[in-house]
Amino acid sequence: MASNRIGRINEEIQKELSSLIRNLKDPRVQDTMISITHVEATPDLRYAKIFVSFLQEERAADALKGLKSAGGYLRRELGRSLQLRYTPELVWEADDSITYGAKMLKLINSLEVKNDEESDES
Repeated sequence: MASNRIGRINEEIQKELSSLIRNLKDPRVQDTMISITHVEATPDLRYAKIFVSFLQEERAADALKGLKSAGGYLRRELGRSLQLRYTPELVWEADDSITYGAKMLKLINSLEVKNDEESDES
């Protein structure tokens, strides 16, 4: 039963942070396309690990620093909107799963092209 509650809270944190990040005035964060891919909160809701993915990989390090520096503001606004007993401390993690998926898709597509070329030669 508690895992359902944590799952719903994770989804709410993800939704709220997505909208809050759009309003940040930090240029490191504004200039980068950021996507929150996953949220994992501890069962006692003291910490929440936020997995973020960046469209521009070259700006990822700066954007992550910007998110960490805005962590206090984001936590305060999150506490106001969610109204939990404890607002979790936000821990930011870079997530490269989207980049990895795109790379794998590119590899698979290149294999399909090679197989088509080989069958045409036969």
